[in-house]
Amino acid sequence: MTSGFKKAASIAARSLSPGKPHHAQWLVTRKCNYRCLGCNVWKEQDENELSTEEIKKGLDILKKIGIVELVLSGGDPLLRDDIGEIVEHASKLFVTTVYDNGSMAAKKIDSLRNVDFVAISIDSLDEAKNDYIKSVPGAWKNAMQAVETLHSEGIKVSVTPTISQKNLYEIVDLTNHFTGKGIPVWYCLYSYDTSVDSKQLFRIGKANDEFVITDKQAMVNLCNSLIEMKKKNNKILMTDKLIKALRSLYEEESKRTWKCQALNQFLVVDHLGRVAGCHSHNFAGSVFDLTKKWKGPEYKQLRETYHDCIQCNYLCYVFYSLH
Repeated sequence: MTSGFKKAASIAARSLSPGKPHHAQWLVTRKCNYRCLGCNVWKEQDENELSTEEIKKGLDILKKIGIVELVLSGGDPLLRDDIGEIVEHASKLFVTTVYDNGSMAAKKIDSLRNVDFVAISIDSLDEAKNDYIKSVPGAWKNAMQAVETLHSEGIKVSVTPTISQKNLYEIVDLTNHFTGKGIPVWYCLYSYDTSVDSKQLFRIGKANDEFVITDKQAMVNLCNSLIEMKKKNNKILMTDKLIKALRSLYEEESKRTWKCQALNQFLVVDHLGRVAGCHSHNFAGSVFDLTKKWKGPEYKQLRETYHDCIQCNYLCYVFYSLH
């Protein structure tokens, strides 16, 4: 049996197992080399992080509790010197995606050959606007080159713009530009800290008025456009169900059409190995305790708390709450 077949069979078995989470996001570093205006991670960097062996041990535990899909993010995970070894191990166990701000992927291409997806952050086709958002001259050129290089090397690369008021009116054009070249597009939604919990797992920063979406009708129109585009474009990596849930937040009678499934369908691990249902809440133990705690009373109570939480519209969380 080939290693690829073994991986596929193992993932299929886990995905059909009831009562187990399917998705984990591991923020493997707090380091970032960009200064994005919509994010404060770069202001609160931390040199401390788990070792290579500790992360590999944690990945094995995630597999044991049923995780199928893994996202490696940060900070920028490609800033870790050992990212190649981490990716190699993770890719044997999960459908694995690695996020990059566009600065590192082309430099670490050999570390990414076994990954299932590499997601590159590009927020605009306008070079000056993209560099303004990232606050790094040359960010746009680096990201565009990274996408081109990975695509030409046969590595599955996608573009991941963060939808905000700053780029709301150009998302359709950006989508058509990349999907027309055979490059998938997945979207993030501008988010900021709304939690009153000062000990939340991972802080992004306070709202920046430049990015908060104020033109709600334009957002509704964008969602409608994406639904129509998807009928002929299979490179838009959002389900209709997710787009409709997003649209419902911006319609005249704004409403949430989902209940959060944190610590049920998904979980988050930070750079120190601490675990929470999502980054907006305080950590509830360590990745190394997961097999003991997963079915215990503490996590059962937390699931009920998360279920009623309405603090964020983080699209990954929404997706795994809906599906």
